[in-house]
Amino acid sequence: MIKSAYFLIVLTIIYLAIYIGNANAQTMTNSNYILRMGNLNSGSGKPTGSGFAVNFTVGQTGANLFTGTNYKVRAGFQYINSIVPFRFTISTILVDFGSITPGTPITRAQRLTISDGSAHGYQVTVSQNHNLRVNASGQEIPPTICDSGPCTTTTAAPWTSSLVFGFGYNCVNVTGTDCSSDFTNSTYFRPLASSPSAIAVMSSTNVSRSKISDITYRLNVSNNQAAGLYTSILNYIATPTF
Repeated sequence: MIKSAYFLIVLTIIYLAIYIGNANAQTMTNSNYILRMGNLNSGSGKPTGSGFAVNFTVGQTGANLFTGTNYKVRAGFQYINSIVPFRFTISTILVDFGSITPGTPITRAQRLTISDGSAHGYQVTVSQNHNLRVNASGQEIPPTICDSGPCTTTTAAPWTSSLVFGFGYNCVNVTGTDCSSDFTNSTYFRPLASSPSAIAVMSSTNVSRSKISDITYRLNVSNNQAAGLYTSILNYIATPTF
């Protein structure tokens, strides 16, 4: 019996969300310092033209570059401009498994690339809206349990047997070492978490330039799996950490 399956990829990039409730200002002092925090910056930016580039902050008490024998202080919003913009790309938004022969595992791959200049790194999570499903009948392909079982949404395990059925994914580092550490090698797979849960697949605590990982999806069905067009939607969310 022949089946077919595919899923769509939803790409979400979260830059920064800030909620402001109460605003408070205070002066902190001791015998060695005075910190006055009683102002609100009214403007900042980085205007450029054909022959100039200017960083500025308006309203800050002491916006400047301060240096000494043992220190350097960059005060002002102009100093938080990152030389590594936050970018996240995915090689394709449609993964099509085509026709599937029961007992014959099939794989498809896509590439994730991320650059991140935020101070504390980034995280990429993935989730699915539901298992691969025939929408008309509700028939589903179950998530893999891996060879020895059970691998989980957070812990990968080897899956090489053609007698173990289901759907799962693997992460392999191409540049950098940002795949979750439980993906020991290309034979280690996880089942996908379903929304609203989302599980980290890539992360780093450092500034990153073009870190690349390959995601491999593996699908294997039994002779008892009903024929049909199976679909699902995967959601990747990339978030910088400040």
